[in-house]
Amino acid sequence: MAALLLGAVLLVVQPPIVPSRPVVIPNAETTSQTVQKELLKKISLKSDFRGNIHANGSCQQLPQTIIIGVRKGGTRALLEMLSLHPDIAAAESEVHFFDWEDHYGNGLQWYRNQMPFSYPNQITVEKTPAYFTSPKVPARVYTMNPSVRLLLILRDPSERVLSDYTQVFYNHVQKHKPYPSIEEILIKNGELNVDYKAINRSLYYVHMQNWLKYFLLDYIHIVDGDKLIKDPFPEIEKVEKFLRLSPQINASNFYFNKTKGFYCLRDSGRERCLHESKGRAHPHVDAHLLDKLHEYFHEPNRKFFELVGRTFDWH
Repeated sequence: MAALLLGAVLLVVQPPIVPSRPVVIPNAETTSQTVQKELLKKISLKSDFRGNIHANGSCQQLPQTIIIGVRKGGTRALLEMLSLHPDIAAAESEVHFFDWEDHYGNGLQWYRNQMPFSYPNQITVEKTPAYFTSPKVPARVYTMNPSVRLLLILRDPSERVLSDYTQVFYNHVQKHKPYPSIEEILIKNGELNVDYKAINRSLYYVHMQNWLKYFLLDYIHIVDGDKLIKDPFPEIEKVEKFLRLSPQINASNFYFNKTKGFYCLRDSGRERCLHESKGRAHPHVDAHLLDKLHEYFHEPNRKFFELVGRTFDWH
């Protein structure tokens, strides 16, 4: 009897085991309640994810799906196409909740208030392309909802770099400000300027590793941005299936606009295209410089393919 009492006392006073390194959270199912409580200290989270309720039964909900990137990968096109589905409620603008400190400091109620009103059967979707490349974002998204479904749209890394440059270039032109040529940006001391932010954003495997610390691949669907441009319907079909939506979008919702040079949308007889800022022609780039880009991304691309168990038709 005395031995039993002594054992019980030892169990009570035994100090908790402290891990020697930070806990890495692989997925929702394996996360302990203790870790979950620690993650939720900074943000309070209601279990039903619902906020303000409208008289018609709709309410503002935290997003169950987030388009996390990548910048100049086709996130706007993806959101517009997905919005054709009646069970999708999409936030109009990029919220930048998880990557901007002043927004994140406002808490989840502020984030919820940025969402559209939706019905219980609808999925609320938010897109902010900067999320994919922001180191702090994966843990913060997991903290909000470990079961959130993530959409990542990627293009050929070299093409994405050129699109990135083109956007910044035209932004300067509109403000009547000078901006260096693509060659001046990409070449430094005769070599490829690997410090250029646009190049870093195209190192997909680096950023994907960070997301896979928190989410299984089952929670992340990668959309082929190059195929979405050439033939959008098959890619959107895959997204519907990933989000467990009934198949509502069909090939007749898309038509090729020869003037703009890309696909536009047809919804209930109404036709609409992306903003004129989309689909801009890239600057002419010397073939030798393109070769440098392709060569630089060859190994990072191989690592990414290995990481996600899938290949893409990139240089």
